[in-house]
Amino acid sequence: MKTFAKAVAVLALSAASLSAFALTNADRYGEAASPAAAERTIVIGPNTQWVNVNHREIVKFVANGREFTWDFDGLPQSFDLKQVAPQGALDHSVRVYVETTSEDGGLGE
Repeated sequence: MKTFAKAVAVLALSAASLSAFALTNADRYGEAASPAAAERTIVIGPNTQWVNVNHREIVKFVANGREFTWDFDGLPQSFDLKQVAPQGALDHSVRVYVETTSEDGGLGE
């Protein structure tokens, strides 16, 4: 029985330590940035279904008469841009594909 109690205690401590290292939304997706820092602008129209950006790139988006700028310094992954766009900026889903670059140590640009 003591072995079982130790195993439960170890599992509880492991779970607690994992929650201390949980990723934030900024870790996952990046963060809002100043429009002046944008490296390029992407206009999203009603037929735009996806966009490509580079990891660590700062992009200004223009959609529905609104603008927002995003620093893609989170995980290089794909996600729905509506997850990070200001409320009402996008009226449909737009998939953003974040590509790795040679600066990431990968085979990107």
